[in-house]
Amino acid sequence: MITDPDIERYAELHTTPQAQHLATAADQTREQLGGRAGMMVGPLEGGFLAALVALSGAASILEIGTFTGYSAITMAAALPPGGRITTCEVSQEHATIAQAHIDASPYRDLIDVRLGPAVTTIAGLDGPFDMVFIDADKSSYDAYYEATLPKLSERGFIVFDNVLWSGRVLTDEADDADTAALRVLNDKLRDDPRVEVVMLPIRDGVSIVRPRPGGR
Repeated sequence: MITDPDIERYAELHTTPQAQHLATAADQTREQLGGRAGMMVGPLEGGFLAALVALSGAASILEIGTFTGYSAITMAAALPPGGRITTCEVSQEHATIAQAHIDASPYRDLIDVRLGPAVTTIAGLDGPFDMVFIDADKSSYDAYYEATLPKLSERGFIVFDNVLWSGRVLTDEADDADTAALRVLNDKLRDDPRVEVVMLPIRDGVSIVRPRPGGR
């Protein structure tokens, strides 16, 4: 998270509270996974994702990186009639926890968890997708981008999480593979003539990418 914690807390307190099933999923994630629970999007970003779904009318959503299901459940609540979410997770442990949370929510019939490497899963999906949310291993973000861009619907868009990476992308001091991959991706998205991008300093940084007319 890069926002001042007091500002983040104030924003959360002035955002519609999360539903009880989401609060339960969040609490159980913290209990079961400890420090790894920081990978969860949380109520503020979850509310932002739900707003994107509702405002765009996205009916077919692809999520890359299920973790414990919080973001998928949050987005499912904003789906229009007939909408569905396909979510990809490589970890059996995370997929099992996510499925339990999804089953305990009102949206179990709207979310399909696919276990396995996301690039392989994406290759077997026809699409088109109105929205793609990417929140998985950072070193593979570019591969996920190239795999999903051709499968967007006419109004489709891609949302990337963690693009500011706790500010590590701003300096040359961090030289790990994930930070390097995010720097390269952020530059690529800015310069890619196929798309338009806006980067927002929400939580750990979110980029919204949409194809230019005739750009694909």
